[in-house]
Amino acid sequence: MITPEQALSAIPEGLRTPLLREFSSIINNFLEHRWSAAELSGGRFCEVVYTILDGHAKGSFAASPSKPNNFVDASRRLENNTMVPRSFQILIPRLLPALYEIRNNRNVGHMGGDVNPDLMDSSAVVSIASWILAEMVRVFHGLSTEEAQQIVDNLAERRLTLVWKSGDIRRVLNPYLSLKDQTLLLIGSVAGKVAVEQLFSWTGQKNRSYFKKLILTLHKKRYIEFHVKTGEIELLPPGAEYIAELLKKQT
Repeated sequence: MITPEQALSAIPEGLRTPLLREFSSIINNFLEHRWSAAELSGGRFCEVVYTILDGHAKGSFAASPSKPNNFVDASRRLENNTMVPRSFQILIPRLLPALYEIRNNRNVGHMGGDVNPDLMDSSAVVSIASWILAEMVRVFHGLSTEEAQQIVDNLAERRLTLVWKSGDIRRVLNPYLSLKDQTLLLIGSVAGKVAVEQLFSWTGQKNRSYFKKLILTLHKKRYIEFHVKTGEIELLPPGAEYIAELLKKQT
C-alpha cells in the first residue's frame, strides 16, 4: 500500500507535512466531537492547499504555507491557471472559500458567527477536506479515484494509543479491559465500516455467539450501527463519546 507521504512526494516536505498534519487534526478532532477544533484545522488546511496549488501552477513551491491577505480573491485567481488539471483550476479553488468560510464566519475563528460549531459543519469540513486531499493524491501520483480515496481513508483512521496495528491485525494493548471496551476501541480505530468477522478476529475471542450478542447489544444502545445484510459495523456518535471518556480514564 502506498503511503500518503509517498503519494504526495512531489510536494516538498515543508508543505506536505503541514498538509497531512492538518488533515489528521481535522479527523481526530471530529471523532472526538471537538467541532470547533476540527473546523479551525479546516481553515489551516485551506491555507496549505492554496499554497500548494499556487506553487504547482507557478512551477516553484514556497518553503512553507502562507495565508493570502484576501483568501477568496486569491482562490479566484487560481482559476486563471490554465496549464493545470481542471480540478486544480476550478473545483478545488471554488471549494476552498466555502471550507474557509466555515472557519471564519460560523462562530469558530471569530466571535459573533450566526451559529455554533456543531456536527453538521464539522461533517462538511471532513467531507470537503477528504475529497480535496484524495484529488491531490490522484493528480500528484497518477492514481485512479478509487486508489486515491483508499489512501485518504487509511490516513483518516483514528490513531488510538491503546490500539496496536500491524498490517491487517489490530490488538487492544490493555488485555484487562472488558470485551465491550476493547470492541468499541477497535471499531473506533477504523475509518468507516469494519466487518464483524474481522472485528471478531481482532478481539481474540473464541465464543462467537457471545460476541454476536455483544454486537447486538451495542447496536441496540446506539453505540454502533450493525448492517446485518453486509455484516459490517460503524461507530455512532454515542459510541464515539464513550470512547473519548474511556481514553480519558486510561491517561
